[in-house]
Amino acid sequence: MKSKPQSLNVRLTDELATSLDAEARARGLSRSDIVRERLESHESYGAPAGFEAIADLVGSIDGLPPDTSARRKDSLKRSGYGRKRPR
Repeated sequence: MKSKPQSLNVRLTDELATSLDAEARARGLSRSDIVRERLESHESYGAPAGFEAIADLVGSIDGLPPDTSARRKDSLKRSGYGRKRPR
């Protein structure tokens, strides 16, 4: 059984609305069809979009103790973080 379509109002910039209208005309679809299509193609709610771009860097910083997250206050104190520095 199909669910009843929900309605959503969105405010667009003039540039985005113009672009959306142009694509809708070129493809012979409604604005709603274009927006729905775009939303359906981006339904992954897993990792943030930028994560893939830096995934190879995660864990690549050398010289940190392996338990930094477990003892972060101690680690920050040893690094001098938060100390008053001369001006």
